[in-house]
Amino acid sequence: MKLYKKIFFNLIVITFIVSLFQTNLTLVNAQSLNIEAESAILVDADTGEILFAKNADLKLPPASMTKMMTEYLVLEAIAEGQITWDTTTWISDYPYSISANNSFSGIGLRQNKDYTVRELYEGMAIISDNATTIALAELIAGSEGEFVKRMNEKGRELGLTDFEFVNSTGLTNTSLGENYPEGTDPNGDNLISARSAALLAYHLINDYPEALEFSSTLMSELDDQPLENLNWMLPWNNTNFAQYHVDGVDGLKTGYTEVAGYCFTGTAIRDGRRLITVVMKADSYGSRFEETAKLLNYGFGEFQKLDLYQAGYQLADHETIEVAKGKEDVVAVELAEQITSVVRTGEEDAYSIEYVLDETKLNEDGKLVAPIEKGEKIGEVKLNYHGNADYGSILADQDQQTFDLIAVDSVEQNNWFMLMLGAIGDFFSQLFSTVVDTVTGWF
Repeated sequence: MKLYKKIFFNLIVITFIVSLFQTNLTLVNAQSLNIEAESAILVDADTGEILFAKNADLKLPPASMTKMMTEYLVLEAIAEGQITWDTTTWISDYPYSISANNSFSGIGLRQNKDYTVRELYEGMAIISDNATTIALAELIAGSEGEFVKRMNEKGRELGLTDFEFVNSTGLTNTSLGENYPEGTDPNGDNLISARSAALLAYHLINDYPEALEFSSTLMSELDDQPLENLNWMLPWNNTNFAQYHVDGVDGLKTGYTEVAGYCFTGTAIRDGRRLITVVMKADSYGSRFEETAKLLNYGFGEFQKLDLYQAGYQLADHETIEVAKGKEDVVAVELAEQITSVVRTGEEDAYSIEYVLDETKLNEDGKLVAPIEKGEKIGEVKLNYHGNADYGSILADQDQQTFDLIAVDSVEQNNWFMLMLGAIGDFFSQLFSTVVDTVTGWF
């Protein structure tokens, strides 16, 4: 008997040590990333859950990552019918001067021809051209100054927090000279945090997935000039870029200025799972891709999407809720939908759920008030995480995932006679309680 107890005790100790090791393993893996950039973030593109963050709320110049907002507004204008891919526009003096300036690496736009929106968008999205970006801004809003107002309005609408746009390209306003957008600081620079950049990317690829068709295009052409994608993580055959390739990468936007350093908002998809990364102020052109690779390999290697609770799941000891004024005294409740979450390796059991009933459906005693319809939402199910590294979500309303709690069956309201008897019973019950309290107070 003593031998069995000893064996049982040893098994418990071993289980505890293994569990502790697995828990610490998650933290070690995250810490060992050692991201060599001023700021970085890793996000699940489906749920918005943050899987890793480093100085993610620090506002920094994003350089040409600013163009993600310009892309969003162009795609929105197309979706709303304001313009089409075949809409044409001419090049005004301002973007023409930018295009002709070698310091801006312009592709040499012409003023004696019209360009389609598709041509300009390719120049912006594939090679990060500044002049094509400004031309699109002028087409949509009439001037870059007006376009910048829309950029900031849309940023607030999308839930971005730490940001400020002063132009459509990501250049510093100082470098634009007299052409800086009206209404902005002539010495200003675009600013955004890694968190908000990831949120912008989240909306761009989820609201307008066609953006990925352009960001994954290796080569195109404009005015007989090649447009070569600046993203070295794409599947290039060029051996010079092979060291930076990561499976599944199909976007999204590079950026560089002397002030911003080397930046990159990346995204990749594997086995149906998409991740978003942001790296800001890395040291070199290639290092931003190397740091992005660390994040992507960590995200795909250390996390998996799991079905934690099935639709119809009922929390133990909370299978039913009391009902008032109904033909039934209780109603069964269940989870309306399957709960799926991105889970760290070793933390499969680090989750629980709790019910939060809709108070507008309850009486003062905390009972649901009949009538109740089958399938009616009567509250929410909150998913709680009890692990070690909770970075939250880029979605403001999703710091804690919630799901619908519904009634399994209908409960009809009692007829008028039964309701009257119930009211009379409640009256005398309250009266009796009042009398008891009064008499008790005498002594």
